[in-house]
Amino acid sequence: MKSAFVTVGTTSFDELVACVVANDSLQILKSLGYNRLVLQIGRGTVVPESFSSDSFTLDVYRYKDSLKEDLQQADLVISHAGAGSCLESLEKGKPLVVVVNEKLMNNHQFELAKQLHKEGHLFYCTCSTLPGLLQSMDLSTLKCYPPGQPEKFSAFLDKVVGLQK
Repeated sequence: MKSAFVTVGTTSFDELVACVVANDSLQILKSLGYNRLVLQIGRGTVVPESFSSDSFTLDVYRYKDSLKEDLQQADLVISHAGAGSCLESLEKGKPLVVVVNEKLMNNHQFELAKQLHKEGHLFYCTCSTLPGLLQSMDLSTLKCYPPGQPEKFSAFLDKVVGLQK
């Protein structure tokens, strides 16, 4: 069972949800061997129907107290660019694709994703480039994020956010 987990955190990111359940994205995920997609859609107004067939299962929910279980079971995490979601996925050692919301392009989340990508910890894209990235990315090139160093991460966040001021 190979599973991909999509999370938008506490906000909504309808574009990402719509993009990931679009036919081309689903076909790519299936061709990569994924047979389960779990969507955490937050406050979103795009609410795909959960379904289950012999070859593929789609689970959709808004919130859970903890995403730990879904993160643990995931072979791939596709996340919005929130620092919390990114860090949680990286600390669990999960391959991570961060999808940057272009409507919020001037924010520090984008800087964060860019920097962590430069260091080799994740891939990032926008909704429109997600299908292409899913097809071309090589997850084996990702480096493990050093676990248990939140102070490093917060210092890094300060630096990135400091760049914005």
